[in-house]
This record gives sequence, C-alpha cells and structure tokens, in this order.
Amino acid sequence: MVITHHGGQCFKVTLGDLTLVFDPVSKGGTLPAVRFGADIALVTRNHPDMNGTDEVSFGGKEPFIIRGPGEYEHSGVTVQGFLTKSQYGLPKSQLDAVNTVYAVTLEGMTLVHLGALSDTVLSHEAREAIDDIDILFVPVGGDGVLSPAEASKLAVTLQPKVIIPMHWEGMGEAKALDSFLKEEGSKDAEKVDKLTIKKKDVADKDGAIIVVTA
Repeated sequence: MVITHHGGQCFKVTLGDLTLVFDPVSKGGTLPAVRFGADIALVTRNHPDMNGTDEVSFGGKEPFIIRGPGEYEHSGVTVQGFLTKSQYGLPKSQLDAVNTVYAVTLEGMTLVHLGALSDTVLSHEAREAIDDIDILFVPVGGDGVLSPAEASKLAVTLQPKVIIPMHWEGMGEAKALDSFLKEEGSKDAEKVDKLTIKKKDVADKDGAIIVVTA
C-alpha cells in the first residue's frame, strides 16, 4: 500500500491496480485541484476542498463515489461511514455541517479518515465499529476542524497504530502541525514524501506519527 498526500485532507491510497482517494480537491477549492484517476472516491464534507470527484475521473477510471454514512463494498474494499459534524468553511448563518468519518478495510488493514471533524468525541456506534485502527488520518488545523490539542486527545483515545496528521498543508491555522507534534511530544516525527506500508509494518507500532508531506 502506498499513501501520498495531495494537500489539505486529500490522500491517495494505491494498492496494485486499485486507487482510492479521500477528499479530492475540486476546482474552486482553497488548494489546486487534483488530477488523477481513482477507482473509489470518498467525500467527508461537501465543500470544494474535499468534494472533487470530477477531478479523479481521469485516465479511463470512473470512481465509485461514497458521500456519506452507511456501509459500502467495492472492488474488495469495505467501507463504513459514520455521521459526525464539521464547522469548516461554513456560511455565517450556519452552525455546523455534515461530516462523515470513514473506516476502510483493505489488505487486512483498517484505515480511518476523520475528515473535517469538529466533534471532539465520536459516537458510541463509531467507537464500537472502529476499535482497532491501523492508520488514523486526523485533522489538526483548527479553523473549523479539531485544534492540535483536540486532535491529540482524540487520537490517544482511538489508540491507532499509526497517526497521519492532515488539514495543515495549505489550510488550517499557521504552524498547526508543529503544535500537534508538540502536543504529542514528537517534534522529530518521521516525515516522508510518500508512505509505503504493509500490515506487518504496523504490527509493533503504538501511536507512531508519520507526516506525509504534499
């Protein structure tokens, strides 16, 4: 499994010929739009920074699109989506918006992407369903999503083997990543431009932070 970061909350996960993308950036988003083909596209929040499904219809691939809570299966990948809230990118008259936390199982690993989450705790349903997390993608930027301190606290309660911070590259508050790493006591966290990882690689890890740069 190869994980690459395309800014904000957008991560591409490649496994052989299969490509999955979380929160592809759309045209009109804060960041430059992505441009690659995906087999599965998951959208956590209906916002141009996260809903660019047209941009991953490319190179002969037409993605299976997942936009909200529920149970899904496609190409051997199982997905569970859980309803949560976000305060990211809201008009002034709106208090919160729908955010979906996704738990994705592939290659014997569970990946959990929290999206533009502003809730500091997850529902009982979500906690019961995703209690063994191999890789956790957690927003750390504040400004409508979890603050660095809130992200650290939630990550500790979820007990993932690997933590990948997001919503700090091109969005979020200044130096949010540094603040998160300080909260975690991991100023020297591993940084990679792409993460190649297998189930056996995470077996002995306990909350290891890996920063995947965009």
